[in-house]
Amino acid sequence: MENGAAKPVIVAIDGPSGTGKSSTSKAVAAQLGLSYLDTGAQYRAITWWMVTNGIDIEDPTAIAAVAGKPEIISGTDPDNPTINVDGTDVAGPIRTQEVTSKVSAVSAVPEVRTRITELQRSLATSAEYGIVVEGRDIGTTVLPDADLKIFLTASPEARAARRSGELKGADVNATREALIKRDAADSSRKTSPLAKAGDAVEVDTTALTLQQVIECVVTLVEEKRAAK
Repeated sequence: MENGAAKPVIVAIDGPSGTGKSSTSKAVAAQLGLSYLDTGAQYRAITWWMVTNGIDIEDPTAIAAVAGKPEIISGTDPDNPTINVDGTDVAGPIRTQEVTSKVSAVSAVPEVRTRITELQRSLATSAEYGIVVEGRDIGTTVLPDADLKIFLTASPEARAARRSGELKGADVNATREALIKRDAADSSRKTSPLAKAGDAVEVDTTALTLQQVIECVVTLVEEKRAAK
């Protein structure tokens, strides 16, 4: 990846599941020589740790009491992003349905969000050439001073079709209902809810190909970096 003399830039990409955040963020970071951080993977990682260690997911107090215990390390190479918990590679295990169904409950606990937010800010501010950070509250809470904030959206139908494809043939209708339920949980939580930052650029990906979305975001980043 070539960075040249380009100035570091911090890019926050938010939006609900199925809008293309991960694919877009990784591609943009790789193309522009930036680091990449999947914040959702961090919340999945701590959820996996809670499940593995028998913590009652229905008990916020129990979750809060151990939120600081697991060591979570995120690799920020967009070509090979990694996620480890206490030295164990959990890139696969965190994508199971069990973790997916419980991550909203765990991530809603304030102590968990405080812990993970600190990790995210540390990684973002230490990125030498800049970073693309994707999540649900990056532009509003984690990095409110990000150089560029983007909020990706898409229709529920488009999002369900994409996500069911990723899950190798999962029922589209069931996937759509699960996405809507997740959106409701993430948008209504008291601590750092899913929301579009007031100064974010909204990009509706419903009718766009992935490549078109990538090109759109790359252009926005290049314009912002050139203006610094």
